[in-house]
Amino acid sequence: MNNCKAIQISDGIYWVGAVDWSMRNFHGYETGRGSSYNAYLILDDKITLIDAVKAGFEDELIARISSVVDPAQIQVIVSSHVEPDHSGALRNIAALAPDAQIITTNPNGLKGLTARYGKLNYKPVKAGDAISIGKRTLKFVPTPMLHWPDSMVTYCPEEKILFSNDAFGEHLATSMRFDDENDLEIIMREAKKYYANILMPFGKQAQTALNALGGLDIRMIATGHGVIWRTHIDKILDAYKSWSAGEVEERACVVFDSMWHSTEILAQTITEAFAERGIPAAYYDIKATPLSDIITDIFTSKYLAVGSPTINNQMMPTIAAFLCYLKGLRPVNHKGFAFGSYGWGGQSIGMVEEELKASGVEIILDKIRVANVPTAQQLNDITAKILALNL
Repeated sequence: MNNCKAIQISDGIYWVGAVDWSMRNFHGYETGRGSSYNAYLILDDKITLIDAVKAGFEDELIARISSVVDPAQIQVIVSSHVEPDHSGALRNIAALAPDAQIITTNPNGLKGLTARYGKLNYKPVKAGDAISIGKRTLKFVPTPMLHWPDSMVTYCPEEKILFSNDAFGEHLATSMRFDDENDLEIIMREAKKYYANILMPFGKQAQTALNALGGLDIRMIATGHGVIWRTHIDKILDAYKSWSAGEVEERACVVFDSMWHSTEILAQTITEAFAERGIPAAYYDIKATPLSDIITDIFTSKYLAVGSPTINNQMMPTIAAFLCYLKGLRPVNHKGFAFGSYGWGGQSIGMVEEELKASGVEIILDKIRVANVPTAQQLNDITAKILALNL
C-alpha cells in the first residue's frame, strides 16, 4: 500500500506527481540527479487532473490523489503531452474515472493518445480554447514542437498559474517542491542542461511560445519535471529568452578522445591557447564526462574544437557518437575546428570537420593534423594559429 500524500501548492491545488530518485538516463541524456513526473490536482466544481505520471509510478499518483479526493470524482484530465513520462498512467486514471473528459490538442495529441491508449473519452482543443471547471478557468495554449507536435501548456487566470509541462523544467529529484526551497544554482544548471539536451533544436518554437505567454500574469509556473517556480520566475523566463535566441558567450569547449596521448596533448595545447587569448576554455576528455554535460557547456560557448585520432580509417567511435548527438541538437552561432593525430592515414580529422559543418558549426581554422607524436615546434605553431585567429 502506497502512503504518498498530496502536497498543496495553492488553495485547492495539489502536486500529486512522482519522484524518480533512481533515474540516471533519459533517452540518452544522463540525469545524475534523477527526475520527477509532475501532475496537479485542482479541486473545483469539476475536479481536474493535469497530466499523469510515467508508467510504473501510477500507484504513487493514485495514492497522492486519494489522500485528497476519491479518484473516481475526477471529471477533467488535461493531457499536456503524449510522451509516456507524462501520460503513462492515463489509462489507469481513466479506468478509475471513466466519465472524465481527457483534454488534448487537435489533431496531434488526439492521434498520439489514441495510438498509445486506444479510444478513451477525448476532448480535443485548439489555440484559444478554454473551459470552466467552476470558479476557475483553464485556457489552453498549444506549443507545438516544444518538444513534440502535440505539446501544450495550460493557464489558470484566476490562480495566475501556468501549468507548463516540459517548458521551464529540469530533471531533478527533490523532496522540496518549490524553487526557493532548493539551491538556485543547481536548479538553473539543471534547467540549462534540460534545455540544451532536449529543447535546443526548437529555439524558434520556444520563442513563439514565449511570445504567446508574454501577456500572461504569472505568479507560479507548475512544471512537468523538477521544481515549481514561484520566486525566481523572472530568472527562468529570462534564461529561456536568452537560450531560445541562441545567445553564446566568449567561451571555448575542447572535446577529444585519444589513444596514445598525442591527441590529448593537442587538446591541452588548444585549451591553453584559448586561455592565452583571454577566452575561458573547458577541456573534455570524452571518456570522463557524460555527453549531456558536455553539450550543456557547448550550448552557450561560442567556440568548439573537436579532436580524434584515426582508427580503422575512421574517427574514434566515442567522437562519432558525440558528433551524431550534437548534430541532432542543431546548435546555432558556434565556431570551431577539428584536430587530431594519426599514424598513417589520418582520415578522422577531415571526418570530424565535415560533421562539425553538418552540425552548423562555422569552421574558422583549417583542420589540425599531426602525425604520430607532436613536436614542440608543431605545438608552438598550433598556439600561434589560435592566437592569430580573427575572432
